[in-house]
Amino acid sequence: MKKDKKYHFDDKAANDAVTFIEKYLTHTKGELAKKPFILQDYQKEKIIKPLFGWKNSDGTRKFRTSFIFLPRKNGKSTLAAAIILTLMYIDNEPGAEYYSAANDRAQAALVFDTAKIMIENNPKLLKFVEIFKNSIVYNAQGSVYKAISRETGTKHGFNVSAFIYDELHGMKDDGTENLYQVLETATGSRRSPLAISITTAGFDKNSPCYKLYDYAKRVESGVIQDPQFLPVIYEAEPDDDITSPETWQKANPGLDVSLKREYMEREVLKAQTLPSYLNVFRRLHLNQWTESSTAWIPDNYLRECNGTIDDDLIEFAPCYGGLDLASTRDLTSFVLSWKIDDVIITKHWTFLPEDKANTRDGKSDNINYLEWSDYLEITPGNVTDYRYVEAKILELCGKYNVKSIAYDRWNSSQLVINLIEHGVKMSAFSMYSKSLSPPTKELEIAVMEGNFNYNNDPVIRWQFGNVAIVADSNGNIRPAKDKSTDKIDTILALIMSVGERTFTETEQPSVYRDKKGFFTI
Repeated sequence: MKKDKKYHFDDKAANDAVTFIEKYLTHTKGELAKKPFILQDYQKEKIIKPLFGWKNSDGTRKFRTSFIFLPRKNGKSTLAAAIILTLMYIDNEPGAEYYSAANDRAQAALVFDTAKIMIENNPKLLKFVEIFKNSIVYNAQGSVYKAISRETGTKHGFNVSAFIYDELHGMKDDGTENLYQVLETATGSRRSPLAISITTAGFDKNSPCYKLYDYAKRVESGVIQDPQFLPVIYEAEPDDDITSPETWQKANPGLDVSLKREYMEREVLKAQTLPSYLNVFRRLHLNQWTESSTAWIPDNYLRECNGTIDDDLIEFAPCYGGLDLASTRDLTSFVLSWKIDDVIITKHWTFLPEDKANTRDGKSDNINYLEWSDYLEITPGNVTDYRYVEAKILELCGKYNVKSIAYDRWNSSQLVINLIEHGVKMSAFSMYSKSLSPPTKELEIAVMEGNFNYNNDPVIRWQFGNVAIVADSNGNIRPAKDKSTDKIDTILALIMSVGERTFTETEQPSVYRDKKGFFTI
């Protein structure tokens, strides 16, 4: 046992924690399922031993807070479950309350379900506890472990011994008390409390996670002296070569163990090929904070898609529509798209009031709509005449083999009702990332591979250049009107039409399942 005046390292306590994990806990998924959880060196030396080995002079734990910063596929959920169970089985605190927390119920369940399976995989562990749907009770100690999320009801009244917050980066700062703060302030009466956040990077630098990350970096560098805070940070530097295995290793201590090198090779190739994926790759696999939006497809790829549309080829081929209904004083766009021999072919009819066309009041591009009059449907007056739009759509449904038309469910109008009454199949389309991401990615791949034919239409090319893509923590992407540099209505309608074909032809389902005693090592 190493000692100094205020803190000392307790070798036995550190080794007991390692022994418990490696002797009694197992992996729960994949090829290692049910096999002993043998800690990787960084897990053992940088996390488990410091957390459980460093003590105050009175024998309580030195570290009260830890920020563990790891990219995807480095075993965060498994490690989090192991820490919770180590606390519950060997901490010997009567009436302890342990929690794993997350931003939503599904994420919160990941750590809880992993811990539950670990217990069920070992009969010796199982005999000390009772497992319920949302809690695990250690009978002899009167201790309990629960999974909670931001969606759970009130969190006040807890008396928290320790908690682990999974994927903290997803927490929003809405100006109110957040779940992390509630749990942290609920540890005040405990003798040896522990607050751990374990997360990948995000894109919101105003978030609680980024503020904690910034604090952890300052502690790590010595700018801030906080001996009770344990920072464990793995990340690539902004200018590191994303194709270099050295960069991968710097950010991913689990490379070649929990993270396969072949997987990283595929992912970096994808990041080099698809512009929208680069920031996702940097964030999820190199642990770099990125912007929430990024420019989409470089114009040179669109210039390469310079074919002309053969009307005889598409006249009787099945096609799908997308309808973006903007305000009556802005662009409304109707798009048809075909997929023939892996090529996405598209035509658009974008409607604009005559007054708007004559007085462009847009943004920095200062587009002269009248120069594009051959590519636009300019309607008389100062508002878009939806009767004109309706007549044009009905005309096109008579001309082409239109299977169905997708429209924004939150921005529908009498126009949609009228089209349905005329026998047009209309399909409400969700504008959330989960629905927009697959067709956005499909369209992106088609353009990047030269499998896109838009008849060299300047309106489509201009709007492609305006699109800013936002990505969520799961890698779903979507165009964002509020972050794009100018109009993207036609591109949104195009994406809806691609999505309508994909969802229809693949027939995807809707996106809308007597114990007591003490444990001894």
